Amino acid sequence: MTAAARRPRVKVWDAFVRVAHWSLVAAIAGAWITEDAGAVHEWIGYAALAIVVARLAWGAVGSRYARFSQFVRSPAATIEYAGRVFARREPRHIGHNPLGAYMIVALVVMVALVAGSGWLYTTDAYWGVEWVADLHEGLANALLVLIALHVAGVAFSSWRHRENLVAAMLSGRKRAPAPDDVA
Repeated sequence: MTAAARRPRVKVWDAFVRVAHWSLVAAIAGAWITEDAGAVHEWIGYAALAIVVARLAWGAVGSRYARFSQFVRSPAATIEYAGRVFARREPRHIGHNPLGAYMIVALVVMVALVAGSGWLYTTDAYWGVEWVADLHEGLANALLVLIALHVAGVAFSSWRHRENLVAAMLSGRKRAPAPDDVA
């Protein structure tokens, strides 16, 4: 067993963050599965939007690693981090790394746009309007691309830092920081 593997686990993601994350995963999967199920699809979309709104609120007032102010970095810092990734010298982050932070923002915005365009399509003014249906479908497809990139990023970071990030998002715990990790 390596020294890193022997380090104790520390709490990173609180229960709200984990429940919101996995609930959103379930809502998006449910919306995809029920694409042609009318009201069921709509209510799942409303649930996804509610989860996003709750997560945004928790991102302002929640625990340390839940707050967007803790993990969203400037574009310059994120570009620098990306350069370090390509150079294979990126530091391990206890919370979200800068690229992961921008992915979270992109996913939250995209879920809100997909839900908003879906709601718009149900209104009297836009029911049956082709461009609204096309917009909703295009945004949903863009969301699937972002999800694929997110999963790839999680797999890459898990491999690079020898840490199972999926397990960490289930338990809320990660390996304690080493001296060169970013808390």
